[in-house]
Amino acid sequence: MTIVAWVLAVPFAVWALIRLFGLERGWLMVSGIAFTPYVAVVSVVPLAVALLTCRWWAAALAGAATLALGACVLPRMLGGPERREGVELRVLTANVFLGEADPDALIALVEQYLPDVLTLQEYTPALARKLTAGGLDDLLPYRVVDAQPGGHGSALYSRHSLTGTDRRIGAGGYRSVTAAVEVPGGGSVLVESAHPPAPYAADQMGHWLTGQASMDRATPDGPLRVLAGDFNSTLDHAALRALIFSGYRDAASVVGRGLTPTWRLHRWPLRRTRLPGVALDHILADRRIAVRAAVVCSLPGTDHRPLFAELILPG
Repeated sequence: MTIVAWVLAVPFAVWALIRLFGLERGWLMVSGIAFTPYVAVVSVVPLAVALLTCRWWAAALAGAATLALGACVLPRMLGGPERREGVELRVLTANVFLGEADPDALIALVEQYLPDVLTLQEYTPALARKLTAGGLDDLLPYRVVDAQPGGHGSALYSRHSLTGTDRRIGAGGYRSVTAAVEVPGGGSVLVESAHPPAPYAADQMGHWLTGQASMDRATPDGPLRVLAGDFNSTLDHAALRALIFSGYRDAASVVGRGLTPTWRLHRWPLRRTRLPGVALDHILADRRIAVRAAVVCSLPGTDHRPLFAELILPG
């Protein structure tokens, strides 16, 4: 039982160290670290085994791992709406899965949540035509788009006028679009439809690292910024935490929704066999911006779930 207690405790302790110090390296560990919330839950098993068998040193190690992992994960579900008064900026983001998302359902989401800004990833020319035919341009008349075949396209639609629009080609050919949204009474907010590459294979790690590092850092003494999109990373990835540390907050975590999955892996070729979901889609808001609400939505035709946030701009 001594051997069993240590064999159970050590892997969780190693995982906690990797997570705490951002030591994930290589495709397998970078992919695996996204599932840290599930590891945190299971980490109580070696602790219980060690305590029940009176293996105190193993229990101490297992307990330290459980506490460390809990400290990393639990804050994402302990927040709540911020009650500051001010000018609203309502943001909706969705990965539309190679343009296969249901355009009518997407327009219905826009009609339901009334976003001021909509950002789309994996935006294709075919979907662009369908959304225009469905009336999205009437709901959100200002836009900057970069429609591309496959998963590289990006778009930003707005209810308010846009200035300083820009289209960028990032690592792996993934596009991002940015613009300054001129919010009546709230000034200018720089918004980006973010979509760095996914670390889906070992040979994509370079693109993933470059994409994570190239996203715009916050400007605490400069213009307000909001990044909204499919980041292909969770709050357990050191690269995303470094971006947030520059001066952002994760909107879903602020209101206690940070553990709600927005993407679920289908095990190929058995598409109906689903592995646990993780939160890859985020709305990162400048620390000066309050978060009143965040909601994970549903959209047929895509493997991602859209994310909506109601932000309050500073006076």
